[in-house]
Amino acid sequence: MAEEVPEVPLVLVSNPYLDKKAASVRQKPILWEGYERASLLTHEQVEVIKAIDKKSLTAIQDAINEKGQTYASLIMYLLQNLSRPDTIQYVCLITDDILSAKEENARYFHETSKENPSFPFGPFFKYLEADEEFMSLEVSKVLTILACSAPSPSQVDISPLLNWITRKLTGSINDVVNLVIQELESILRVSAYRSAVWNTQNCVKELVHRLFLNKSASTPQIQYQIIFCLWLLTFEKEFAATINEKYDIIPLLIEIAKSAVKEKVIRVSIATLKNLVEKAPAQNLAAMLVAKLLPFTENLSTRKWSDADILEDINYLKERLEEDFQSLTTFEQYASEVETGKLEWSPPHRSEVFWKENAHKFEEHNYQLLRSLARLLSTSNSSLVLSVAASDIGYYIKYASKSGKNVLQDIGAKQRIMELMTHEDQEVRYQALLAVQKYMHQVW
Repeated sequence: MAEEVPEVPLVLVSNPYLDKKAASVRQKPILWEGYERASLLTHEQVEVIKAIDKKSLTAIQDAINEKGQTYASLIMYLLQNLSRPDTIQYVCLITDDILSAKEENARYFHETSKENPSFPFGPFFKYLEADEEFMSLEVSKVLTILACSAPSPSQVDISPLLNWITRKLTGSINDVVNLVIQELESILRVSAYRSAVWNTQNCVKELVHRLFLNKSASTPQIQYQIIFCLWLLTFEKEFAATINEKYDIIPLLIEIAKSAVKEKVIRVSIATLKNLVEKAPAQNLAAMLVAKLLPFTENLSTRKWSDADILEDINYLKERLEEDFQSLTTFEQYASEVETGKLEWSPPHRSEVFWKENAHKFEEHNYQLLRSLARLLSTSNSSLVLSVAASDIGYYIKYASKSGKNVLQDIGAKQRIMELMTHEDQEVRYQALLAVQKYMHQVW
């Protein structure tokens, strides 16, 4: 059973950018009688639509209380049979009014699936890709509300909406990005949609990219909303186990929490880290220790918080990290550093004793750790990581078996060390030179 997530409203937080565009669409009169004269609508249909045209939400709700099903079916009919953009925009706006007036109104739209299995989503999906910006934004809002109120979400395919949201996440208009992040927050409330979001190509990647881009530039509100989306995703064990490996979110969340001004940003960052530990400790604790979360939780636990839940989450994290830290050997700590790619000059890297005692462990599991170290030499852009990795290879060479040295050659590490002797960074060049000297010394 997925945990209840109480904080996110079903209907989106309002978006001033969309509201402003909606206000101008509301001003335009729609000549319903013209559709009647052209035999596109019956007189009865025109009367029904005019009863809510340009009316207050209260008047609309009164009409829905009386003829909810009639209105939902009529809207499906209008979307399928009319094509003038201004009319379709207005029909989408009326749908939003009906859905926003009262949560229960959504059921009338879901009932239309009995008339046509593509209802209520199909007619809206058609306009999601409209060239006119207001239309696609308004349709995306309506689709989000319908998706979140669906009686059987596991049977609803919202992939057109998720693909559209992913594309909008890459855009440069912050108001639009803000809207689609709100839509994702609502969608991720429903546990049945979390897999769909996770499996939508580039969706989570773009979300994390936005967070990374916005570390300094974005508003605390956007940071909060993006991390909220990640928090909801991490309620699923499978995603909690792989999200850090895929998107490196642990150091990012810690960095944001350290510089956050708003308590709610810290709260949601810590809650996400707590989920990662609760759902998938084996995959996440080591990365948290390497990212120095333990000293940060110690610092946080001494602060005053207005929300008692934060302290509970901080203490939970602190205790789990302390247990894990105490149970790790120095070699395991070193291996965690290599596996997470976050190398720095921690004590093992400069300890002759460490290498003498542990060099043979690099050969276990088909040289897995040695291969990971060599991979960092080829893939990292960080001068610090390259310097430490080159130094480590040098130490390893000194105590390696003959087969270990052969593996270094086979996986291209020896070649890469030689290339690094001409690196632009002085420290990288120096450590690569030392490693090559050790290699030559051992060979001779």
